[in-house]
Amino acid sequence: MEKKIAIVLGSESDEEKLKAGFDLLDEFNISYQLKIISAHRNPDKLRRYCKKIEKEGYGLVIACAGLAAALPGFMASYLNIPVIGVGLKGGLADGLDSLFSIVSAPKGIGLVSSGIGKNGFINAIIFALEVLGLSSSESLARADKIKNKFK
Repeated sequence: MEKKIAIVLGSESDEEKLKAGFDLLDEFNISYQLKIISAHRNPDKLRRYCKKIEKEGYGLVIACAGLAAALPGFMASYLNIPVIGVGLKGGLADGLDSLFSIVSAPKGIGLVSSGIGKNGFINAIIFALEVLGLSSSESLARADKIKNKFK
């Protein structure tokens, strides 16, 4: 059975910023679940979601957040599946603050980043499919098709 991708955004306003990535997910029939949960505003809800996500068959998380970008690191601290953090533009440093927050996670936290904004989200989708492709040739084929769109 092909593992699913969980996508978590820190704010409802982030969804529109990442529309191009969601369009790719839909175009290639990639199974994902979208949740909007702020690590700062609702940490208990996020903790509960993290506790059940692996049991529900998700193989990987893409966590997108701006500003202090606590969301990806918070999730990675609870999960034993890969977490890809995507920093979002905005704030004083136009996304660099969120990127630095993600890549500055302390040792022992399994967290990577694929960049900032729409491009970072699209790269996270491709990387997620490649990781899931280690056990599913269907995921790997989808990753290849998406990559070919940008050649």
